[in-house]
Amino acid sequence: MKITIVKNEKEFDALAAWRLVSEMVSNPNAVIGLSTGRTTKNMHEIVARLYTQYPFDVSGLTLFGVDEVTNVPREYAGACYTMLRNELIDALDINEENFIMPSTLSDDFDRECRTFQQAIEKRGGADLQILGLGENGHLGFNQPGSPFERETWVTHMDEVLEARIRKETNTPPEKELGGLTLGIRNIMRSRKILLLAKGAAKAGIVKRMIEGPVTPEIPASVLQLHPCCEVLLDAQAAKLLSSDLI
Repeated sequence: MKITIVKNEKEFDALAAWRLVSEMVSNPNAVIGLSTGRTTKNMHEIVARLYTQYPFDVSGLTLFGVDEVTNVPREYAGACYTMLRNELIDALDINEENFIMPSTLSDDFDRECRTFQQAIEKRGGADLQILGLGENGHLGFNQPGSPFERETWVTHMDEVLEARIRKETNTPPEKELGGLTLGIRNIMRSRKILLLAKGAAKAGIVKRMIEGPVTPEIPASVLQLHPCCEVLLDAQAAKLLSSDLI
């Protein structure tokens, strides 16, 4: 596990963006997994701006999101499909067939999981998987306690996120919401992984996932075992790490 620490959020966002652009340019046929949320939003905007200013060939790229909310309209602003489209996919003019996402609505989510996983595998699997680090150590929607051996599945989301999504989509309590996500096993098959964490709120979980034991109670801790994983941190997220790691 390689640990890279930068001084502030501005440097963090810029370096994360260049990591993504570098993969796109050096490997024009790359299959790249993306993540949504506060950690990656600025990175996506920088990549989109760079592409506008200095266009590069994206015709051979395949992009996909690591997870998706289930049982909400795809047009919902909080759907991962829509966030990725608005932040990056449309700006890069990525063809629809090269943007792989599961459906948000289905009468058979087990089938949807298989279809999503097989579509990525058919392209050769992820050359680079970009991940955000949840404050409880989750990866995608793989929450604490998720088995490391699980492949693509529908799991639960944290209560705060679920409450917000229900309110924004007017989803009644009797309708189940979940998170369709690549499993830990799928994530670990990625040839390269870039894990992103910024801000003081992430400092505690950063220390536990890097310096603590590998345990399903902290899903991100499994990345200690990946042969090619970089953890990119800003100074605030890294502030609790042991001095020999900084």
